[in-house]
Amino acid sequence: MATNKNATIRYQALNQCFRNPGRIYYIDDLIEACNNSLLDIDQNSTGIKRRQLFDDIKFMRDSQGYAAPIESFKDGKKAYYRYSDLSFSINNQPLNEREAQQLKESLMTLSRFKGLPQFEWVDEMKARLEVSFRLKSQEKVIEFEENQYLTGKEHIGALYDAIINKQVLKIKYHPFKRDESILMVLHPYFLKQYNNRWFLFGKSGDGKPVTTIALDRIEVIQPVSEMFLPNTEINFEEHFEEVVGVSVPNDGLAEKVILKIDSDSWPYIKTKPIHGSQKIKEHTSKYTIIELLVIPNFELEALIFSHAEKIEVISPETLRQRVKDRAFNLNKKYI
Repeated sequence: MATNKNATIRYQALNQCFRNPGRIYYIDDLIEACNNSLLDIDQNSTGIKRRQLFDDIKFMRDSQGYAAPIESFKDGKKAYYRYSDLSFSINNQPLNEREAQQLKESLMTLSRFKGLPQFEWVDEMKARLEVSFRLKSQEKVIEFEENQYLTGKEHIGALYDAIINKQVLKIKYHPFKRDESILMVLHPYFLKQYNNRWFLFGKSGDGKPVTTIALDRIEVIQPVSEMFLPNTEINFEEHFEEVVGVSVPNDGLAEKVILKIDSDSWPYIKTKPIHGSQKIKEHTSKYTIIELLVIPNFELEALIFSHAEKIEVISPETLRQRVKDRAFNLNKKYI
């Protein structure tokens, strides 16, 4: 669980304790209240110690936090903590600097949806939050990689709604390798972006566990009155773990892929791994050999080709041969 999320949960727990006139909270009681709240959210939480609690109280008291009127009261050899003004609540306070910064970052992320059909509410929400909390940014300091001219983005809103509402769709789709468009009935399950393109995953009548279509090849989308078939076969959080990109070959099995990287390309691949399974097998001043555990697919071949002569496929032989054949065909175009 994220650190900031942990902190917010603790502050809310402490806020309830400090406002409670019917009970005295000593340090151990406050720690217990925080830990109980954390366990409600995350059963694997290890809780907090005394030092963290004192840091939280210090932050809540600070003007950059909540300026909370937290007082300690002696009770024999112990001390308990409570707001001196029991009507105070951190939920009634203006945003502190940390919260304001987090909200600014969230608004920047929301801006990625600007202009998309059925996401018009994002513009309205962004404007209202900027006015309400005086969060208008003075300058643009971050830009996400995005192709604003890419077709297909106009379908995202309708497809998103169809997935959420479990609506069956009739889609007019133009595959790359066909001269004419086709009609398909699809039960939509998942949207994913890869390499600045969006893809829709769902179940059609072709017998495959999942059908993948690119949004920029969709021509028409229409809802149809059919019973929605829920997704009972694929966990999309794990579906793409063994591939590069979005193409998961039917009945494909992950295998060891060995690549030899020239020294001048290695720094790029070291800092931006080809796949999460990447590990070094051999490293010299001239080259680095890495191992991936993946299902070979088109996207992996394309990524290897993007480094041209700087990457050599050592194994498996089937992948090496496919890359060799493509290199041969490319070379013929320049002879």
